[in-house]
Amino acid sequence: MYSQLLTPTAALSYSRHNQQRSRWLSQLAELIAFPTISAQPKHRRDLQACTQWLARHLAELGLHHVQILPGVRGSAPSVYGDWLHAVGKPTLLLYGHYDVQPVDPLPAWQTPPFKATIIGENLYGRGASDDKGQFFIHLKAIESYFRTTGGLPLNIKVWLEGEEEISSPNLCAFLKREASRIKADAVLVSDTEMLGRDRPSIIYGLRGNLSCELEVTGPRHDLHSGRYGGAVLNPLQALSDIISGLHDRKGRVAIPGFYRQVRKLEPTERQTIRCCCKRDQQILDDLDLPAGWGEPGYSLYERITIRPALTINGLAGGYTGLGSKAVIPNRSLARLSIRLVPDQDPVDVAQLLQRHIQNLTHPAVRSRLKITGGARSVLLPKNHPVMTAAIKAIKQTWGVTPVFTRSGGTIPLVEQLYRRLGVPIVLLGFGLPDDNIHAPNEKISLSNFFQGIETVIRFLAEYGR
Repeated sequence: MYSQLLTPTAALSYSRHNQQRSRWLSQLAELIAFPTISAQPKHRRDLQACTQWLARHLAELGLHHVQILPGVRGSAPSVYGDWLHAVGKPTLLLYGHYDVQPVDPLPAWQTPPFKATIIGENLYGRGASDDKGQFFIHLKAIESYFRTTGGLPLNIKVWLEGEEEISSPNLCAFLKREASRIKADAVLVSDTEMLGRDRPSIIYGLRGNLSCELEVTGPRHDLHSGRYGGAVLNPLQALSDIISGLHDRKGRVAIPGFYRQVRKLEPTERQTIRCCCKRDQQILDDLDLPAGWGEPGYSLYERITIRPALTINGLAGGYTGLGSKAVIPNRSLARLSIRLVPDQDPVDVAQLLQRHIQNLTHPAVRSRLKITGGARSVLLPKNHPVMTAAIKAIKQTWGVTPVFTRSGGTIPLVEQLYRRLGVPIVLLGFGLPDDNIHAPNEKISLSNFFQGIETVIRFLAEYGR
């Protein structure tokens, strides 16, 4: 019986039937239809409804012990299911997140964000690539085994969380509570992207993140700009001055001490990254930009993977409606995020940022910095047997050997699991650089979706061996 399970032939054949593929895309459309925006409290019920749908789906696949796990301190729930009948075989945890980013600006969407739409070779919708479409790849690989061999070539645990897009603020408490439930020998995460079409990659490094909200306040209420303009410092102007002081003219972060903890990269590793990464002009062409920007001395690809960065994610304040309104607003707001690299501590960086903002704040206004999330960067080992299984599965499916590379993104769970459990984590993503994640018109390539399923089918068999 187990020799049959370890051979992926039947599962692969099942996954290639047009009837199955059509049904899978319809199911993915149902999943995308849930507006699971974790950053907006008004969507709390949508998150709950999505977990109920996912729990039913896991049970229909044939997983056991399926349940909705309540969040910590009223946070978003997660979904769990397992199949633990492969005696003597390793246990693999499959992780994904069902929450998504806000859809603003809505007018920029060419299709409704929560109505999956196929145009050409792509499926569009919020969460199509980040991360509903990608963790759905895992579920369809599981289904392909269950519907053909009745079992799996190894033990499986599935855990789908709902707060990744807000930096998983309750993850530490959740992992402490559920440590025994999600314990595994290895973890598979598909929440990253390939280097390009037909250029599969395995991510071994992720940047960390520090999310902040900066508020600047002035008078008790809005003021008439004709009566008080020139005598009262506008909080919007004060905020702009602070923001302009976060970088120097060359693009380096201007926070004193910011680069002190940054680990120096070995020349050999930097050379390896240069050999496999996109050239500056390729990145500019992909983004339709005339020129790059940022820290001198590094390529664009290095700036978005191995170097820290500070970005302004949003600004608010004053009047932006139709017509004009002569007003000095009493407050302004900016949302910031800082991507961190190895050896940078989010707590230390937050203190440096707080001190720098205080020094930049004019005495005519008040500033307040609120830390909304943080995660360390992580570097993963590349020489574990589970990585060998992933390499083989990719090569069998795509016909090429994957490239090991680093990503500029952050997945809080990866650093937490690796530090707490010490298990190997495979970051095997099937997204593409032009999938528009976190932006309007997010999509996933249909060919990548189906090849991803075949890759995971083979990976389960290889690791099961």
